[in-house]
Amino acid sequence: MSQILPFYLVCDESGSMRGKPLQAINASLPDIHVEIGSNPVVADKTRFCIIGFSGTARMVLPLSDLSAIPSMPTLGYRTGGTGYGAAFTMLYDTIADDVRQLKANGDQVYRPAVFFLSDGRPTDKNWQSSYQRVADSGWPLRPNILAFGFGSVDPATLQRVATVKAFIAEKGMGPAAALREFARSLIQSIVNSGSRSTADGGLILAVPENVPGFTMLPADQI
Repeated sequence: MSQILPFYLVCDESGSMRGKPLQAINASLPDIHVEIGSNPVVADKTRFCIIGFSGTARMVLPLSDLSAIPSMPTLGYRTGGTGYGAAFTMLYDTIADDVRQLKANGDQVYRPAVFFLSDGRPTDKNWQSSYQRVADSGWPLRPNILAFGFGSVDPATLQRVATVKAFIAEKGMGPAAALREFARSLIQSIVNSGSRSTADGGLILAVPENVPGFTMLPADQI
């Protein structure tokens, strides 16, 4: 029986991320592939998924063993505005299906981890209802969500999205550093998970208090 951490990158692909932000993320994805895939302990315990969203959501990479795939896919600009609702609907359904399959294989599943990345304010007014399903404390699969915001993202919205911590980029900071920082945090957390996993099988994320170039939003508002 393996202990598996499902790790989801949920990334804004709308107009506000067009150009350099998405280019930076795509440039950093191979680093995650190498960092996780080349560490035997981490690679054995981690499965990685990428969901891209704009007005709709799409599966960019189904939950995968990074050590078994040759390269990472890329995210790309799509029209449709910054719609959060579709992203959280797909995330909820995907986590439920993924965990069901992992458990059917006899695996023990850690509480899923989500890296949520947005560079704009949600344009869909009713996105909160789909988010609440994901963040409902009564849902056994409720993930740990770490949120990073850039550009015109609303800090208050970002804080509502996070279930662990929320960070906002300082002027001129790009998203690639945040993505790499979270990957390193996950790796350290997985390495230490033997003594740090919770009673319900959740993994305590080793999220740093300080991420260079980012300001952590007050935890009591998350």
